[in-house]
Amino acid sequence: MKIVYVDMDDTICDFTAAFDRALSDNPAIKYPQSQYGFFENLVPIDGAIEAVHKINQSDKYDVHILTAPSLRNPLCYTGKRVWVEKHLGYDFVQRLIISPDKSLLKGSFLVDDWISGRGQEDFEGQLIQFGSKAFPDWQAVLKQFDCF
Repeated sequence: MKIVYVDMDDTICDFTAAFDRALSDNPAIKYPQSQYGFFENLVPIDGAIEAVHKINQSDKYDVHILTAPSLRNPLCYTGKRVWVEKHLGYDFVQRLIISPDKSLLKGSFLVDDWISGRGQEDFEGQLIQFGSKAFPDWQAVLKQFDCF
């Protein structure tokens, strides 16, 4: 089976909307993501939860969540873990990997909204840039994996 890593922030959960809303509500907070509860309360991106499960249920792919930590929030490790269990289920908890350098992991695919900055540019497999022209949404990603 081919290993597929899926990023969290702005790939399966809406980090930017929560960040912008928190900044608007309290402009004095320079790093809204450093606030307690920020990560566990992120809203899933449309179609993301179903798509991750669908790809993982295929007999061709082994899906893991690969996310970088917010270095300004040591509680993000717990928050991201809580989010995964809440939205993807307990089985995905053991599929959660938190690393500041995504190039350290071996795999066939990395679905991520960024193409560089956290090791994505050195990932050995194929980088699928979520939100790009080629992969604007989860339907396009599912098409890439032949999972309909």
